[in-house]
Amino acid sequence: MAAKVLEGRLPGLTACDARLCLLECPPVNKLPRINLAFWIMKISATTLGETAGDLLSMTLRVGYAISSLILLGFFAATLAGQLSSKRYHPPLYWAVIVATSTAGTTMSDFMDRTLELGYPLGSALLLTLLLAVLALWRRTEHSLAVDRAMSRRAEVFYWTAILFSNTLGTALGDFLADSSGLGFAGGALLIGSLLAVVVLLTFLTRLSRVALFWVAFVLTRPFGATLGDVLTKAPAHGGLGLGTWGSSAVLSTILVGLVLRESLLLRKAPA
Repeated sequence: MAAKVLEGRLPGLTACDARLCLLECPPVNKLPRINLAFWIMKISATTLGETAGDLLSMTLRVGYAISSLILLGFFAATLAGQLSSKRYHPPLYWAVIVATSTAGTTMSDFMDRTLELGYPLGSALLLTLLLAVLALWRRTEHSLAVDRAMSRRAEVFYWTAILFSNTLGTALGDFLADSSGLGFAGGALLIGSLLAVVVLLTFLTRLSRVALFWVAFVLTRPFGATLGDVLTKAPAHGGLGLGTWGSSAVLSTILVGLVLRESLLLRKAPA
């Protein structure tokens, strides 16, 4: 498939030449391996996004609209670096993930609270946008794979889908914590159970791994949101009372340590 695309884009290049070019100059994969460490880092990053977003918008009283603009700017800056990079850089990749998580937190709060859309309507709108991005990505690139090298256009779809999925996850997490009656701990337990089901489906069935990845990716966001609430809220409200400052500091330390570990393993890996 790749050889045919290359042959079509370069007139005069034979199929044999195209295959040889791909063998000698294979595309570089700028994405991490999807393993247990990835999901631990994802949950840490999304929980940090929840606490850091609340720190900026509520603790520092910047407001949801201004916070969203600031964090979308941070997302744009880190995304530009990720798109221009030539290989996988763990600090850069996870900086973009944190940026989508923090921006997703304030964007969701702006939609649900400032615009007064409410959690159900806001979640439905974000789900529609996410499905539209995935459908356009699938139609354009003929694949939603996240475990191999991507074209530049597919990378843009990938990060757009991540931004919407993290925003959707925030809305779902807030709905479970505030409107469902489950509370912070109950919401985290429910999402954790659903994630366990996804893990079982991954190992015990032949369901699409790509579909299961995106389901898990969306679910880890409300799991991080409810976990963030557990860390920040006062004990009287079912939390641990660490506050946004303390929770953000703890989560930053954990994530930085995991990213440094990932970078070290990447350096030791054979070329």
